[in-house]
Amino acid sequence: MHHTIEVHDLRFKYPDGHEALMGVSLHIEPGEKVALVGPNGAGKSTLMLHLNGILPSENGNVKVCGLPVHKDTLGKVRAAVGLVFQDPDDQLFSPTVFEDVAFGPLHMGVAETEVRQRVDAALAAVGMSAYLQRVSHHLSVGEKKRIAIATVLSMNPEILVLDEPSAGLDPRARRGLINLLRDLPQTMLVSTHDLRLVEEVFPRTVIMDQGRVAADGPTEHILSDAALLTAHGLEI
Repeated sequence: MHHTIEVHDLRFKYPDGHEALMGVSLHIEPGEKVALVGPNGAGKSTLMLHLNGILPSENGNVKVCGLPVHKDTLGKVRAAVGLVFQDPDDQLFSPTVFEDVAFGPLHMGVAETEVRQRVDAALAAVGMSAYLQRVSHHLSVGEKKRIAIATVLSMNPEILVLDEPSAGLDPRARRGLINLLRDLPQTMLVSTHDLRLVEEVFPRTVIMDQGRVAADGPTEHILSDAALLTAHGLEI
């Protein structure tokens, strides 16, 4: 059985010379839910953008579902990895919710009857079935975040990679998101500053700092180590 996500000694330098990743290694098993925490600029988003090939890696340092991520595998990799950005407006651009959620499967050439089923199933999974014909731009942030998750669920991904999913949510929307993430069956890697969310949803936590993995272990151990959290700019 292959790891669902396999990152080995990943290094990445932006064109301006900024070294964002300095030898990151990370293995995630099928069905694991893993939180990725650390200060801003730690390299969390840069790591996530490698997992579906938005940023290119060389030498097969990144494998997803057993596939090395490079230009020849991008179609398969992007079908397997659902990446949800921090700002849902980066993901929602169609006139209606239905069209946003149908966009991915239609582009993959899925038959129209199956697209309908996938849209219904994705919206049901995020508790948004009643919003089919609504205009995405008129929704609240919490509703938009759910629709953004539905736009990747409709592709039937094996892996969900989410960047700051609870940012900007009010307490009720955040509670709904926690229940949603807990119930979804996919393997998950979620970057967040929300350590309460981490505590409630993710059995394993990885701390990144300055382009490296600083700690990786059971969430209860990591969150109970005050000195470790303080050293990496985190606090409960």
